[in-house]
Amino acid sequence: MQKNYLIDMDGVLVKGKILIPGADEFIDRLKATNTKFLILTNNPIYTPRDLEHRLKMTGLNVPAENIFTSAMATARFLQSQRPNGTAFVIGESGLTQALHEVGYVQTDMDPDYVVLGEVNTYNFEQITRAIRLINDGALFIATNPDATGPLESGIVPATGAMAALIQKATGKEAFFVGKPNPLMMRSAMRYLGVHSENTVMVGDRMDTDVVAGVMSGLETILVLSGVSTMETVEHFPYRPGRIINSVADIEVSSD
Repeated sequence: MQKNYLIDMDGVLVKGKILIPGADEFIDRLKATNTKFLILTNNPIYTPRDLEHRLKMTGLNVPAENIFTSAMATARFLQSQRPNGTAFVIGESGLTQALHEVGYVQTDMDPDYVVLGEVNTYNFEQITRAIRLINDGALFIATNPDATGPLESGIVPATGAMAALIQKATGKEAFFVGKPNPLMMRSAMRYLGVHSENTVMVGDRMDTDVVAGVMSGLETILVLSGVSTMETVEHFPYRPGRIINSVADIEVSSD
């Protein structure tokens, strides 16, 4: 049976702005065999078109329609919960555009939700406003739980770290949509039009990619080109279906 692929981006296809060797040939194999695939990322900053361009600059030709972000999953979740609702949003264009596309109004006047994503520069006034709105009854949603994100110069604080600050100040827990929440995986599979029994999750993190795949009933492949190592695998009570050096080692079948 031909497999479908959900593929993490950072640490699997690229490291920052650097292509992981063999990733371009892997994508070419997927296209040549007409294999359905999505690049799946917890990064909510960029729109799919932004990411298409960024990947192209590294040497990867991935159409925007083959990219699915935690911002897109968040927007679809909110639309399913409260259609055409309102939200106070802390995030970049990837998140704000996704919410606009599902009909959400973005406002700081009695919103249904406070939606937190990753930003390039955190604004203290925005964070204070978010805390007050949550205390006044707005529901707290965050795109993803990642505490840090990778840059060429080192790690930077990400959505999970800022969510922890807001949770501490309000006493209210955020609902995280992105990996490892299986909701992200199911949303991606619906978007792609595939089922779990013939879909593979490829990632570099045991604590997000692999566990999300396991909880969603997917076949899982851990690549050692990113965060996790053979040693870190032993610290988790679940295991990936396969462990390989990189996506260069994945053979794609057309049958």
